[in-house]
Amino acid sequence: MSDTKTKFAERKARFTTISGLPVERLYTEESLPNWDPEEALGYPGEFPYTRGIYPTIYRGRFWTMRQYAGFGTAVESNQRYRYLLSKGQAGLSVAFDLPTQIGMDSDDPLARGEVGKVGVAIDSLEDMAALFDGIPLEKVSTSMTINATAAILLCLYVAVAKKQGASLAKLSGTVQNDILKEYIARGTYIYPVRPAMRIVTDIFAWCRDALPKWNTISISGYHIREAGSTAIQEVAFSLADGIAYVQAALNARLGVDDFAPQLSFFFNAHNDLLEEIAKYRAARRLWARIMRERFAARDPRSLLLRFHVQTAGSSLTAQQPENNIVRVAIQALAAVLGGCQSLHTNSLDEALALPTEDAALIALRTQQIIAHETGVTNTVDPVAGSYAIEHLTNEIEKGAVAYIEKIDVMGGMLRAIETGFVQGEIQKAAYEFQRAIEKKEQIVVGVNDFIAEEERGIPTLRIDAEIERSQVARLNALRAKRDSARVQSALAELQRRAASTENLLPGILAAVESYATVGEISTALRRVFGEYQESVVI
Repeated sequence: MSDTKTKFAERKARFTTISGLPVERLYTEESLPNWDPEEALGYPGEFPYTRGIYPTIYRGRFWTMRQYAGFGTAVESNQRYRYLLSKGQAGLSVAFDLPTQIGMDSDDPLARGEVGKVGVAIDSLEDMAALFDGIPLEKVSTSMTINATAAILLCLYVAVAKKQGASLAKLSGTVQNDILKEYIARGTYIYPVRPAMRIVTDIFAWCRDALPKWNTISISGYHIREAGSTAIQEVAFSLADGIAYVQAALNARLGVDDFAPQLSFFFNAHNDLLEEIAKYRAARRLWARIMRERFAARDPRSLLLRFHVQTAGSSLTAQQPENNIVRVAIQALAAVLGGCQSLHTNSLDEALALPTEDAALIALRTQQIIAHETGVTNTVDPVAGSYAIEHLTNEIEKGAVAYIEKIDVMGGMLRAIETGFVQGEIQKAAYEFQRAIEKKEQIVVGVNDFIAEEERGIPTLRIDAEIERSQVARLNALRAKRDSARVQSALAELQRRAASTENLLPGILAAVESYATVGEISTALRRVFGEYQESVVI
């Protein structure tokens, strides 16, 4: 017996997923007690949608290859978009700079040094028109990663489409519009939680009629995971946010089947291949049950968890950055095996700077190789029935349900955020993961093991400081030539709407079409709603 133990000794006393879920040596049928494949799996395109939301998935069409891009000025970002579209990208994903995200114009003193740095600077309709110059908006799907100023940027997009003569009924895309995760994990909020939620539901109501093909929200677990959460917490907290948005819309007297088909989600793809695949399957099944059992949705489209995935930026390393190509490929494979509807693959250099054109092309080619060369897209949900996958799917769902029930007892997600519960849980998980790296229980190649004696440099993108000066100059020129009386009238009307219960979007659209700026519109709303003051959670 002692010889057997020596011969088959294991590397560790305990194996876990990257999130800390126990991993057994072997999974068998006994690992799935009382497991009914008909109930737990069903068929692709049928409740509970564990195996996918459509019957054919990638046998019909591939996911949308949507590379996240935006930097400097609108003109420069437009050139990058055209380049990526010419290389086979199927949709656009816009990154905005920090001043745009938090409702500040490029000439605001607090914006100094940040203009065009982490995304494109958008101050007005003039910039938005330049961003999409030569790109027919009826023919592309556009995702905009924007939250506190989501309504403004959506109206800017609509105004450009109208200038192009596009049919608004044909516009497709997504506005992230997930303000709750900003209070939880990211910080680009402006207004207090409750008026911010009103803006979210106003977008739901307005798009129902004005933009019927538009996804009105991308409920984001991505940033929750980037802040350090586990896979279970990513599912639990993003779905709990989803529950809060659905309830807020119902409170605003919208019918669940009127807005739920336009909800979408946004998840992270991390390094643990099996855990990540199981995570997507668990989230899809749990959301279908929540919508049917908790909210009595009747339209089958209301039950579908449609989701975009981005590979894990927090997993990328500045050390040996070429290793990031491998990490991203594995993460992208997990997203595809998990049944995503669209995917962004990070570039190898993003731990150092915004991606260069060459690095962005490698990231896009990664998706194309998975789609066309691996064979994993030729059958639907090829991992179904794996004892390990099904066990992990069950465990993630069970853990997420436990969190959601705890949040319900607290009074819902808004209350859980206000008390710091969600933030505290993520902080504990992030601390435990960092401790595991420091103790070498979790190996990060090139960081705490397999370290290179000499690091090689790679080319990185640099944002010229002149960009800020030229952007401010264009903004000043716009203010000098626009009809100031029309701008002030539009802003006054928007403030009146904000003080009432009327939908804000018609007022915002009129303001952007008058060439009011993102900062001016945000300030008009601040005067009515105030600003959020963060509670420190230790």
